[in-house]
Formats: sequence, C-alpha cells, structure tokens
Amino acid sequence: MADARDAGVKAEDEVVDLCRELIAIDTSNYGDHSGPGERAAAEYVAEKLDEVGVEPAVYESHPGRSSVVARIPGADPGRAPLLIHGHLDVVPADAADWTHHPFAGELVDGCVWGRGAVDMKDMDAMVLAVLRQRLREGRTPPRDIVLAFLADEEAGGTWGAKWLVDQHPELFADCSEAISEVGGFSVTVAENRRLYLIETAEKGIAWMRLKARGTAGHGSMVNDDNAVTELADAVARLGRHRFPVQLTTTVRTFLEEVCAEFAIPFDEDDVEATVARLGTVAGMIGATLRHTVNPTVLNGGYKANVIPGTATAEVDGRFLPGLEDEFFAEVDRLLGPKVTREFIHHLPAVETEFEGGIVSAMSQALMAEDDGAKAVPYCLSGGTDAKSLQTLGIKNYGFAPLRLPPELNFSGMFHGVDERVPVDGLRFGVRVLDRFIDLS
Repeated sequence: MADARDAGVKAEDEVVDLCRELIAIDTSNYGDHSGPGERAAAEYVAEKLDEVGVEPAVYESHPGRSSVVARIPGADPGRAPLLIHGHLDVVPADAADWTHHPFAGELVDGCVWGRGAVDMKDMDAMVLAVLRQRLREGRTPPRDIVLAFLADEEAGGTWGAKWLVDQHPELFADCSEAISEVGGFSVTVAENRRLYLIETAEKGIAWMRLKARGTAGHGSMVNDDNAVTELADAVARLGRHRFPVQLTTTVRTFLEEVCAEFAIPFDEDDVEATVARLGTVAGMIGATLRHTVNPTVLNGGYKANVIPGTATAEVDGRFLPGLEDEFFAEVDRLLGPKVTREFIHHLPAVETEFEGGIVSAMSQALMAEDDGAKAVPYCLSGGTDAKSLQTLGIKNYGFAPLRLPPELNFSGMFHGVDERVPVDGLRFGVRVLDRFIDLS
C-alpha cells in the first residue's frame, strides 16, 4: 500500500485498503459494556485523520466504547455544517458459517469480504478516503463538515450517538443535515436504469419484555391461573397478528416511483404485488408497509413439575412514522389484561422530506457517475443512529452510494453471512461522495 500521506494517493485506490483494514479490527458488539475493538477502530480512524491535518477528538462513554468526532472547516463558515456519520461496531459473526473469515478483510472475486463490509465499514472507508484525498489536495468543502465515527450503533447507540447527544450536544447542535448508512445503493430496473434508494424514514423500535403473573403450584394439580399459558396465548396472538397496510408519505412516494419505472398502475389495494417486483430488496421494503411485532425470546418456569408464578417473553416491535400511539394501543389489546409490557429499548420513528438542496446534490452526484440513475426515497425497516441525532433537529438521510450488480442480494447481507461489497461499488461511492460534498 502506498504511503497515505503522499499527495498522489487517490481515494479510489485507498478506499479498498481502508475498508479491509477496518474489517480486520474486530468490533463485535454483544450488547453489553464490552468494546475493546471499538477503541482500536477509533484510534485507527483518529490516526488516519491526523495524518492529513485533522485534529480528531476521541470520546469514551465507557471503557472501550469509543467514538471519534472531528470538524473540517468549509469555505462559508456562515452556513450550517453537514454531518457525516458512521458507526464502527458490527454485529458478531461465527467464522464457521462463512466462506471467508469474517474478520480477515479478504479481497476475493472482486469483492471485499467480512463483517461490516456493508454495515457499515464500507461507508466509513469511503468517507475517510474521500476526505483524506481532498485534504491532501487542499480542497475546501463549501461548508464545514462534522465527522462522527460512532460506537454502539448495533445495540441502539446507548454508548455512542445517544451518549454524545446527551453529554456533548454542542458537537452537532449547529448541523442542519446529515448523511449516513443504508441508502444510496442501486436497484436495477433495466439494463440502463437503476433506482438509488435514499433513506429518508425509519420505523420506530420497541423491544419489549412481556410478563404474565399467575398462581404458582404443583404441576399435577388443576390450575386455571397458569402464567405460562396466559403468556403463551398472548405471544401467539401477537406473533400471528398481521397489521394492516398503511402507506406513509415516504413509502407512498417510493411505490409511485417504482410503478412509474415499471410502467404499471399504482394499485393501492395491492401494493404488495408492486413490492414483489423489486427482487432482493422486496423483504426490506415489504416490512415498511405495516407495523410488525415478532416474538423472539420465551422464559418461564424452572422445573417440569412446578407451575411458576411468572413467565416472561421478549418481542421485537417496529412501528411506522407518525403512527406510534395506535401501534401500542393494538399491542395492548392483543396482550390482554393479564400481560404487562416494559421497554427493553425504545427509539422513535424518523421521517424527513425528500426535497431541498441536499437531495438535489445527491441526485446530481449520482447521475454524474451513472447516467441511468434515479434517486428515490424509501423507508428503512430497521434503525440507525439517525434516531438519536434527529432529536437535535438534524435532517438525516441514508446515503452511502454504491452501484451494485443486479444479482447481488445486498439487503440480505446486513447481519448475514458472507457479507461483502464489490470493489467497483466502493470506487463508485468515492466518486459520488466527492461530487456530493462539492454540491452540498
């Protein structure tokens, strides 16, 4: 690898090595206070920024849970800064399940393989590569850029974005807009036509613990107040319930754009047929048509012949933007009077309008590198650090641009095995981000 401090090093050349080196730092997040890998990754990023004259600050919310924040001055200090943020942690991976070791960062078949290749060390690498080149060349952005490489996103951001927003809001308070992960990737419509999905909305998160109470007793006796039975009935009602389709502004706009591209009428009574045309991303988009609740954990009892007094379960609820109250009302109806709920994790839904100068900048940057590109808004079924940052009034967009081969099941690799990102996609993303910064 060439010396990164050499002004001749180009972002398109450097991005692959940066991505591989980041993947090789195991930043697995198990949802507890561990995180030595996050500290190592934060120090790596801080060093890469320091090499090109940026003075980063490392913030540690808990031993090993480290985030990096830096500010790059722009040409117009009177404009509100642009926030570009990414997370350094990844979900765990079992090497036995993978074709190539998840923390080796191998380059095979034109792709960089490993945990984090798409979620989201690819974007971290693209941002580093672009800004390192710009700084080496003395190219000033139009406005200040605030960079944030964050800990703990994969467990809700408690020790990363949320902690920084709570403890150091001044770092981001003057930012008007932000870009980050899970957006800007292509979906092929035809040979010379691709939709680039810009994330402008996210479903809310409600991880809940359910509890049923009953009368404890001997397993041989008749018991009409069995906590396990009550809980099992409630969990089954939740798990089998199918919420109705409800089209939010973002989802409706997305479906209208898809129908226009496929030259089919927009049938509001059969939107799932439209989603089915989307191939590998159909599952991700389909989950944004309605609220969802999925049971994930059951606990009750400690011995086969003892009826316990309590039983618990955990469920993963996701609610649509603007419809949180009705979601919980329906959940409570399904649970019934004998089962209570409490939050394990509760984060709001997010929705931002798809308009304005920043959206125009995304569209122009994409079309400059792909004349078959069209940017469209979509809603993410999961969640990102945007949930914490939006509390400061920052408009968040998922924009980690990648032009992908049509056969690649990109959405299926988030938290999946054999996660990988095409090298050509990384290089494309670098070019688009560089143009976007100039236009934003």
